[in-house]
Amino acid sequence: MTEQRYDVVVVGSGGGALTGAALAATAGLSVVVVEKTSLIGGTSAYSGGACWLPGSRVQQRASIADSIESARTYLDAILRDPGDELVEAFLAHAPELVAALEDDLGVDFEWLPFPEYYDAPGRVASGRSIQPTNVRRGDLPAQVTDLVRPPVERDRAGEPGRSTLTGGQSLIARLAAALANAGGEIRTNLPVTGLLVDDDGRVTGVAAMTPEGPLTFGASRGVLLAAGGYEGNAALRQERGVPGDAAWTMAPAGTNTGEPIQAAIALGAATDFSALGWFCPGLEHPDGRGSFTLGLRSGLMVDASGHRYANEAQPYDRLGREMAAAVGGRATRVPSWLVFDSREGGRLPAIAMPEGDPVEHLAAGTWTQADTVEQLAATIGVPADALVATVARFNGFCEKGLDEDFGRGDDEYDTFFAGGEGPNSALRPCDRPPYYAARFVLSDLGTKGGLVTDAAGRVLRHDGSPMPGLYAAGNCAASVFGPVYPGPGAPLGSAMVFASLAVRDMLSGSAASAGR
Repeated sequence: MTEQRYDVVVVGSGGGALTGAALAATAGLSVVVVEKTSLIGGTSAYSGGACWLPGSRVQQRASIADSIESARTYLDAILRDPGDELVEAFLAHAPELVAALEDDLGVDFEWLPFPEYYDAPGRVASGRSIQPTNVRRGDLPAQVTDLVRPPVERDRAGEPGRSTLTGGQSLIARLAAALANAGGEIRTNLPVTGLLVDDDGRVTGVAAMTPEGPLTFGASRGVLLAAGGYEGNAALRQERGVPGDAAWTMAPAGTNTGEPIQAAIALGAATDFSALGWFCPGLEHPDGRGSFTLGLRSGLMVDASGHRYANEAQPYDRLGREMAAAVGGRATRVPSWLVFDSREGGRLPAIAMPEGDPVEHLAAGTWTQADTVEQLAATIGVPADALVATVARFNGFCEKGLDEDFGRGDDEYDTFFAGGEGPNSALRPCDRPPYYAARFVLSDLGTKGGLVTDAAGRVLRHDGSPMPGLYAAGNCAASVFGPVYPGPGAPLGSAMVFASLAVRDMLSGSAASAGR
């Protein structure tokens, strides 16, 4: 078995993984990133690149009313465990990380107007999230350009990426470029099969498999697991009670099946899977996969009984959790149907990534079309009288500008994407035939349960003691936010912060001496 030795081994190549890798390499450590697939970025590359990193100088440049204090107030109001040491570590380090990313790694950020997901004290109007600015492929190092995973709609179609990288692609490209410029390595097509441990119980590297046989990567300072969750593993989802389906996740095909987490569990790592996932409504496609959907502009969502069950314009994780909720005596919500009319020419009145071709949807039955609401009900198998009454009641709310059932349009988020002309911009009547219904399933942006870590990103044992040499961030770790999704970019922001804190611990005197 061939072994290659480094100071730091990073498993995974998303936003958290590459943040840790680039910071470690820039600090002078030898670093290798081990990626399971042929492309880097994972679900991070599919994302819009929003980063929920409160209190940084980027928000200050934009003159918005953000601060660490207001973010703490906001989190105290919405989290299950306010004041937790991980929350405090996140808040304290977020501004420091942004400064390091801009000054040391050349990642240029800008403020991104996008409302936060809860109406709670400390919330910032129009949001506090930031995102990397665009970068052209030609401005990147040659060894990076062909590695960045394309946008989801192009990746699923087997098409290459664009010449200008935006959002999550820009983040991945910029971090990978910083890693390459600092002498770090990226190794692809290397699924990790286990963790290496010395006689004292310290994690000293990882084992991987190549077509030529097994290969090990030694790590004198530490191993950072940041390879996503287990959303692509149907058996683990079922075992841990995660609603939805592996076919509906937004993780790239063949990724995020949980092997790094399982390897740590085999060594005695503590876990917390209670937060389940980062959920979202998923437009179902003819091939059975789901598409992350947000920004509803019109239409109404109904369950198998033909009734609405939630505010369709609320933040996607909260609507996803409504879809997953088990309510006694009510019909199933998975699948649900988005009922809409022809006011947008038969296009989906929402942002779906990807949306797909309406003609193909109609041919496959994932969308249906009819001249009347009664006929539409027959095409989707819901009671006609119920659907007709539901649409009529909804249209009445649109006329009055008040959703008496679920308060759609009452919150800043509800109206952010809205385009209605009436008294409530989030309420547009469904009254222009022909009518359409699009089938929705419960998708996710990843599972969010995983290894229990401390404020330094160290993986903990069941007795609360750290496992020497082993760190975790992102969806490999139990989320600092528990079951709550505070705002756009919370998954990326938290992954990046704890990857950075892990590297800081590796660079500390105690971590360095422990590795010798």
